[in-house]
Amino acid sequence: MIHRFVLNEVSYFGKGAREVLPSEISRLGLKKAFVATDKDLIKHGVADKVLKVLEAAHIPYTVFSEIKPNPTVTNVKTGVKAFAESGADFILAIGGGSSIDTAKAIGIITNNPQFSDVVSLEGVADTKKKSVPIIALPTTAGTAAEVTINYVITDEENQKKMVCVDPNDIPAMAIVDSELMYTLPKSLTAATGLDALTHAIEGLITKGAWEMSDMFEIKAIEMIARHLETAVNEPTNEVARDGMAVAQYIAGMAFSNVGLGLVHGMAHPLGAIFDIPHGVANAMILPTVMEFNAPAALDKYVDIAKAMNVYTPGMSTEEAANAAIEAVKSLSLRVGIPQHLAELGIKEEDLPRLTDAAFADVCTPGNPREVTKEAILELYKKVL
Repeated sequence: MIHRFVLNEVSYFGKGAREVLPSEISRLGLKKAFVATDKDLIKHGVADKVLKVLEAAHIPYTVFSEIKPNPTVTNVKTGVKAFAESGADFILAIGGGSSIDTAKAIGIITNNPQFSDVVSLEGVADTKKKSVPIIALPTTAGTAAEVTINYVITDEENQKKMVCVDPNDIPAMAIVDSELMYTLPKSLTAATGLDALTHAIEGLITKGAWEMSDMFEIKAIEMIARHLETAVNEPTNEVARDGMAVAQYIAGMAFSNVGLGLVHGMAHPLGAIFDIPHGVANAMILPTVMEFNAPAALDKYVDIAKAMNVYTPGMSTEEAANAAIEAVKSLSLRVGIPQHLAELGIKEEDLPRLTDAAFADVCTPGNPREVTKEAILELYKKVL
């Protein structure tokens, strides 16, 4: 079997890593930045930490902040027009998955205008040209959008999340500066951290997993188990923030290349139809789907138990699997993740619609255990 592994050409890590921007922009021969970020990051001064670096180096920029937490087709079309009018030659994406995903779509369509309807990018689009150069600075430790070949855009007309997979969209550079994450609220630190854990666990057990991806995912699980709770409770703890920033990137390196599974398949409709934050949706569904998948991935669950430091020598594979699932449940509770969909306004009559969308989601076929609509409906009922 042939395996492909696609990564950024260059990535920087560590507190203050944004200071490399001027030299790297110069090295790449770039002139003006189109800054894709969101209004909250501007309001709370996070984007300003990056913009001050540009200003000190006299690098011109235009700010585009019309980005929703679940970015839409309309967001992207507005951004494509704004980029064309800006005179910029690269995109500087500052934010979580929403900002970076929007930047990817803008960059791809700018250089591949035949996809300007946006919806034709869903799945594996046959783009011919690389995106406009993107330098991505994540402000959350969750999505790993700065290192993945995926992006997710909401088709608001059809109320669905489109998962777009394209090696041409990967940012030219990732700058993972944990200092940009210090002001992240506890709830968002928790949700994005569980999103990263979901990536690592699904990437470990998905049908496409292999030795190289396993290596990354196991390490990511270990680091998230060690650092997430501290990052939630001690927002400026440099060790914990650095640990989570690197862990989510490591998880992204692998899942980007091997795919995900049913947790994401079930989470995407919750975001598209009910605008539930992606990390929260994943976190709520993860333990229940882990229970469902255990029979198909018992050996991998032993690895999860070991990485989360809940494995005891002499455990059977079934006991180790149960310990892994309980460790994920416990971590989710300790960091304050809601446990039931009903807490977020989901009703039982909503479940059939969610089930149809989850069954058709592009991530669902990667699940290690085959699923039916009936099985998905029962899983939603358990989380309700």
